[in-house]
Amino acid sequence: MPDPGAPYSHRGTRAIQRMVEFAPSTGGLALWVQHRDLPDDTPAQTPAAVTDGTTVYYSAAFERLPLPDQVGLVAHEVLHIALRHSQRFVELQRTHGDVDLELFNICADAIVNTTLAHLSWLHLPDNAVMLEQIVFKALGREQQPESALLEWDVEKLYRAIDDRDEGTSGKQQSGRQSQQGSKADSSGSGDKDQAQSQSGTSESETAQRSDGARSAKVRALGAGGARDLVPNPEAQSAPEHEAELAREWSERILRGHAGDGAFSMLRALIADLPRSRTPWSQLLRVQLARGLARKPALTWSRPTRSYIANQGRAGNHRMPFEPGFSPTKNEPRLALIIDVSGSIDDQLMQRFATEIETITRRQEAGLVLIIGDERVRQVEFFEPGRRFVLSEIEFAGGGGTNFTPLLAEADRHRPDITVVLTDLEGPAEFKPRWPVIWAVPQQHANAVQPFGRLLALD
Repeated sequence: MPDPGAPYSHRGTRAIQRMVEFAPSTGGLALWVQHRDLPDDTPAQTPAAVTDGTTVYYSAAFERLPLPDQVGLVAHEVLHIALRHSQRFVELQRTHGDVDLELFNICADAIVNTTLAHLSWLHLPDNAVMLEQIVFKALGREQQPESALLEWDVEKLYRAIDDRDEGTSGKQQSGRQSQQGSKADSSGSGDKDQAQSQSGTSESETAQRSDGARSAKVRALGAGGARDLVPNPEAQSAPEHEAELAREWSERILRGHAGDGAFSMLRALIADLPRSRTPWSQLLRVQLARGLARKPALTWSRPTRSYIANQGRAGNHRMPFEPGFSPTKNEPRLALIIDVSGSIDDQLMQRFATEIETITRRQEAGLVLIIGDERVRQVEFFEPGRRFVLSEIEFAGGGGTNFTPLLAEADRHRPDITVVLTDLEGPAEFKPRWPVIWAVPQQHANAVQPFGRLLALD
């Protein structure tokens, strides 16, 4: 064990030195994270190393491993931190509710293991799950490691394999995972016992929804591995700060990969690089705030202030009359078109409706709601101040989709901006004069809108 009095000493010191020796730039990513030792009397089931997203914690079992195995573990945990896996779990849980931590951990492990598998100077566990294994056994696709790394990020992989049965127990599981994740504290003092107790959570405590075929295969692939992610929701940064941290880590990874070249810890530039994700709700707020802002109207009843200040003269010459501006008295209006043939799940629909209600209330804007498929089925009006509750509206439809009559109906009400909630499967032969936002579920994010702006809801 390193000398406790030595600066920066911890159980992973030798492993980090080896990483920096063989891959100075990407191995140096370990110097950007915190490292702390857990007490010697940690429970036997505690993994040799775990991370809460900012700190790598080492148990006493770590010291008993050969040096190549220690290097493999440290590199593995460092990439978890660099790729922001713990923070991304918390964000995915926040937006989707029930997220299985064990399945997410296995997906994240597979991406990291495949990224490191080409290195000969470290050793991964013999039962380490690989990305290409999950893609083949759970999704039935054969992919080479390099092409798999270029296609799959952890969120996309998790969504593809999570086919657990829906049930009321999902909320209980989500709350339990949130409580468990909050036990890992990045301050590193009395929190160490909490980190180890989180990592030793039994699998039976999290298995609330029964696995489908894909989830069961992935869980079986990762059954022998240690669950090393201990997300801490309470330590999650504000969205703006988290976006900045994601950008910084992405830049560090890119610079390190370029600096090490063939000796890089990264097999290839992977799709799982952390991205500065601006939440769709924030993008929607910005776009609608601009579109619904009250614009000053030109008035000939009074001149501009500059005209009054100069008394209508420039030197000895009379200036031409300059009309001024007055606040518009017309209330802004939003047209919301809902394609009832679209594939929008209830939870996403409710989040979307809440955002629309908040925006229209703040902007004191009226709302015209148009529901239809190949024709207009229903039109509802909401004056400013009237609460917009989407769940109280009955939807009728189910036919094909044609946006032309829906957009034409919206044009009758002269909106300032229109949002279309749809899967974008249908023609739109009417192009309005006002801005249009096409809000689509994440699975249709690659669709091409006929005009306007595309906003993917995740």
